[in-house]
Amino acid sequence: MIAAVAETDHLLALCKEGNRSAQFEVYKRYYKPMYNIALRIVKDGHWAEDIMQEAFLKAFTKLDSFKGEVTFGAWLKRIVINHSLDNYKKLCKEPVCELEPVLYKVEDDSECTNLSVDFTSLKAEQVKTAISSLKENYRIILTLLYIEGYDQEEICEILKINAGNCRTTISRARESLLKKLKDNE
Repeated sequence: MIAAVAETDHLLALCKEGNRSAQFEVYKRYYKPMYNIALRIVKDGHWAEDIMQEAFLKAFTKLDSFKGEVTFGAWLKRIVINHSLDNYKKLCKEPVCELEPVLYKVEDDSECTNLSVDFTSLKAEQVKTAISSLKENYRIILTLLYIEGYDQEEICEILKINAGNCRTTISRARESLLKKLKDNE
């Protein structure tokens, strides 16, 4: 692990000098996970490809601002997520990424609170399909939380929302996901 970090640091130093081979090597190492991140947000392969490549270009031009406080992969992932969300907001007809204002009190809906899903019988494809069928703001917030592994504080920062709005939206998104999974059983 330490050798891999040292090798990445060496590659990044070469990238800062404009070494195209080093840039290509970094691109090859991080291409697939960054593409998958963009794809989960924008839901279109060609669009995700463009966004991912633009994010790499931005990362290489801003490499001097990488301070090493987090891993390069985490830094690049943040660029890809931010770039994906920004492009998604610009290109969608409706600005669905702007989360609707929500109340801080989640209404008690007995239909939702009594849902139970047998998760052992679910297949990954069923969950993926259920998540992709959610409202866009629910899909994006659950993707950031469960797939990308961001905590609520980071999600608030990425989506530029307050903590109460984030908690409520996550709660509603979970309920909506559980409903869809229950309906598909």
